[in-house]
Amino acid sequence: MKLMVTIDRDEDGVWIVECPSIPGCVSQGDTKDEAIANIRDAIALCIKVRAEQGLPLTVETRQVDVAM
Repeated sequence: MKLMVTIDRDEDGVWIVECPSIPGCVSQGDTKDEAIANIRDAIALCIKVRAEQGLPLTVETRQVDVAM
């Protein structure tokens, strides 16, 4: 399964990674590689919990055009 993630750095230099298609699925790391490895684990756990609770595994996400 391939999922999109967002990657950002906070004011303390910690990398924050979120999976927008899984509500509440967020992780972090001291390096970008560590954060990406951590979100992989978080995604697997979030999907497992959502399946156990009978929730959809993911929610729909889309790209939209925005006029600037």
